[in-house]
Parts: sequence; structure tokens; C-alpha cells
Amino acid sequence: MSKKMVIITNEKFFNLDGNFSCDNVAEKSLPDELKSNFKIEIIGRKSQIKQAHQLKTKNINACSNVFSYILRIFKERNENNSVYLILSITPLTFLSACILSFFKKKIFTYLRSNGHEEYKKIIGSIGSKIYNIMFNYISKKSILISCRKHILMGKKGFVVEPSELDENWNKNTFEKNIDKFKLLYVGRVKVEKGIYSLDNILLSINSNIFLTIVGSDKNRKKLKYNKIKMYPIESDQQKLINFYDECDIFILPSFTEGHPMVLLEALSRLRPVIIFRDIEHIVGNKKGVFVSERNAESFFKILNSIKKNYNSIQKEMKQNILPKKKDFIDAFSKIVVSEIL
Repeated sequence: MSKKMVIITNEKFFNLDGNFSCDNVAEKSLPDELKSNFKIEIIGRKSQIKQAHQLKTKNINACSNVFSYILRIFKERNENNSVYLILSITPLTFLSACILSFFKKKIFTYLRSNGHEEYKKIIGSIGSKIYNIMFNYISKKSILISCRKHILMGKKGFVVEPSELDENWNKNTFEKNIDKFKLLYVGRVKVEKGIYSLDNILLSINSNIFLTIVGSDKNRKKLKYNKIKMYPIESDQQKLINFYDECDIFILPSFTEGHPMVLLEALSRLRPVIIFRDIEHIVGNKKGVFVSERNAESFFKILNSIKKNYNSIQKEMKQNILPKKKDFIDAFSKIVVSEIL
């Protein structure tokens, strides 16, 4: 029988007759893909609302409150042959790590973004200090796996290249000409994701620029720019591909990112990407990614430069070698297996 892996996450799961769904595609794909190597159990939070992504994984403990969550973690002390995978450091997963480490369990922690920067952006400088306490403890009590070396903050750990790309993302790609600026953003409408900052920039430019947001329709009233169309999270792969194909340029306005899946998706569909200086570390050797200052003048200048050179940029983008989901899962599994043998 496969080794049991208990995945501990802050994600919310909706349960309909034993079929679970969640909003974060990574929380779906990682356990679903790891099922071929491990017997998977998930401990997460309960949602009262149907979520976008349907999981194949069925063994999910969707806890209704903090107490039931911690009780479920506490019961894991009786499991002698399980390994534990914590997805991101939050107060809830940190408390889980404290309990599991007390009972000397084998823990892995997967870091997908720079929590120091995220916490600072959300709750100020105290947030970075809080995260630092949690990070330092978890780095001593677990094996770290990260999507970027700098997220490890000098601590020992493994680095992987996460991806949701399969062969479908490279099918029927095509070059196009820009008529008007049609921008696309795929993600949550949150302060740390920079979408309100982008909203202010677009208001300042006040030009013929159209923005499509795929990922939330809850915070539309908080955005002031009047040329925005918003759609909920799209779980159908082909429909999501169509959103990329219909846009001219993909925009990723985040203040902090680790290894954004949407960047790979946009590049695979030959759509140039604009990011801001805060996350220029994600560029690497990728063709077709442009870095703007977080102001209207710099942003509009880059838009026009891309429009002028669009065809040549798309030709260069064909040289990109992008990581695939299968390679990511194989590498992740290999790390865990090598550490538990």
C-alpha cells in the first residue's frame, strides 16, 4: 500500500454528497496528482458555497471551525506511518505544525510565495514580524520545499518549478495584431494582488484600454475604472485558454509572487505579459515579460512599445521552454520519497 500523506491547508472545501470542490486550482491539482504515489488525506476548512474546481480526491476533512480543525490535527498523533504536507504558512497551519512536531511527525512545508511580503502588505510591518516567527519555527521542524530559492530565506530546502501546463496549452496557438488594448488578469481581487493599484493606473491613463478579470466578481463595486469586465473563476481548461487567446496582453499587477501559474499560461498562449518592478524576480530567462514602474507613464509607454513590436515579440516567445505539470509532480514526489526512505 502507498505511504499515507496528510495534506494540511488553509483552503476551504465545499462538500456535495462526498464530492469536494475548492477555489484554488493548486489545492486541487497537487493532491489529485500525488494520488498516484501516496494515499492522500486532506485537512482543510469547510465552505458553505460551491467552489470552482472539483477534486478527484475524496478523503477530505472539511472542518467547520478552528476547534474541529485542531482536534482533527491532534488525532493525527495516533498515526505512526503518515507524512504531513503543509501548504503555505498561516496561523492555522502553523498551529498544526506545532502540534505535529510535538509528536515528532515527519513534516514537509511547501512555500508558494513570500509570506513576509504578503503579511506586510495585508496588515503592515507587524505582519512581517509575525510571519518571521512562524517561518523560523517551521523551518526548524519541517523539510522545506519552495517554488523559489529566495523564499527559503537562506534556510535549507528544495526548489521545484510548479506548473499547471499540459499538452493542451500548446495546441493551436496563433499570432495576432493589436487593434486596441485588451488586457487580461486571472486571479483574486485582493490588495496584495495589486488589482486596486492597477485600477488607479488605468484611471490615470483614461485611454482606450479594456481589462478582463477572471477569478472573482465579488469586488466589482470597489473598482472604479469603467472598462472592466469581470468573470468568476474558470475551471474549464478550454474556456480559460479562450480568455487568454482573446486578450492582447496579460497583466500581473501583484506586489508579491512566488511562481505564478498564470504567467506560464499566458506565455504558452503567446501573449506578452506586463508585471511591475515588485516581482521582477519571476522573469528569469523568459521571453515576452515586460517590467513596468508602478505609475501610469511607465505603464502606458510599455503598452505602446508592445503594440509597436507585437509580432516580433510573439516570435521570440516561441523560444520559451516552460515547465510542465507532469515534471513538477514527478520532482515533488521524488523529493518526498527520498526524504522518507
